Amino acid sequence: MTDTTDTTGITPTDDTTASAGPAFVTATRTFYDAIAEDYAERYRDEMAARPLERALLTAYAELVAPGGRVADLGCGPGRVTGFLAGRGLDVFGLDLSASMLAIARRENPGIRFAQGSMLKLDLPDGRLAGVVSFYSSIHTPLEELPALFAEFHRVLAPGSPLFLGFQVGDEPRHHDRPWGHPVALDFLRRRPEPMTELLTAAGFVPLSCTVREPDTAGGETTPHAFLILRKPAEAG
Repeated sequence: MTDTTDTTGITPTDDTTASAGPAFVTATRTFYDAIAEDYAERYRDEMAARPLERALLTAYAELVAPGGRVADLGCGPGRVTGFLAGRGLDVFGLDLSASMLAIARRENPGIRFAQGSMLKLDLPDGRLAGVVSFYSSIHTPLEELPALFAEFHRVLAPGSPLFLGFQVGDEPRHHDRPWGHPVALDFLRRRPEPMTELLTAAGFVPLSCTVREPDTAGGETTPHAFLILRKPAEAG
């Protein structure tokens, strides 16, 4: 039997009563609550179709080491959370959307999922052996990124790695009424170099930067970037 004891350190939150937060947080939650089932079905086999992403996440899991406590922040339907659990990590997922979390729990029994914002994590300093942000920073405005990356840095133990994935570009992509739902949201694209600069300013040391070309057959229009960085080990 799988042990489902909560060891995240995150206070359980009633999915229907999470605080609204900034306007972009509310907009993101509303968008994904509306499209959750369609999104999960559309991208159900994405991990199986992405050998490069699987390889990078597997390498990341080895950097963390087996049993390391990792937060998948902005976990959505839990695809990456489940993949990392299968690589031997003690991983939990966090997301804004109650609807996404319902799918994640349904499809990943035994893995802990909680509702909350990655901008303000209910975790002590240095608690985690790893943080993953797999396309979850793409709705965070540029001016909020330093605070976001500072929060990632705060909750990581010294020497622990961060994995960040995002679409590459300079202009946002506006999604309006996806699958016919009456919602809209901007997906913000970034360049790896300025993102690395922001992360370095937050105290991270870069380890790798991988950029793959778009899968045009799968409907992609931009390259995708994957950064792995590390919080420095304590001196002495």
